[in-house]
Amino acid sequence: QLQLVESGGGLVQAGGSLRLSCKAFGFSLENDVIGWFRQVPGKEREGVLCISSNNDITYYTDSVKGRFTSSRDVAKNTVYLQMNSLKREDTAVYYCALHTSTCRSSLAFRGQGTQVTVSS
Repeated sequence: QLQLVESGGGLVQAGGSLRLSCKAFGFSLENDVIGWFRQVPGKEREGVLCISSNNDITYYTDSVKGRFTSSRDVAKNTVYLQMNSLKREDTAVYYCALHTSTCRSSLAFRGQGTQVTVSS
């Protein structure tokens, strides 16, 4: 079964850092395009960033530029979202998703998400 599983969320103070993991099961994400998204209850999903097959980063929102980045560990079949200088407005459920081709393509499927809460 093809699956993405996120982990690493939690409660952090504003200004702190968290690293989220997105582990793939049932397939290798070595050359896959993975997007990170977030959603607050009652609001629309917001794209955060995307890591391409050659590990270039495309930001979907300017609000995280300079603070968030992504990387890939092929040996662990995992993509990471490193979040620094966190702000209260970063509070959301974060999930990763497999793009069908490029960072602007549709999503094949996504993980279940992990909650990130930033306190002041």
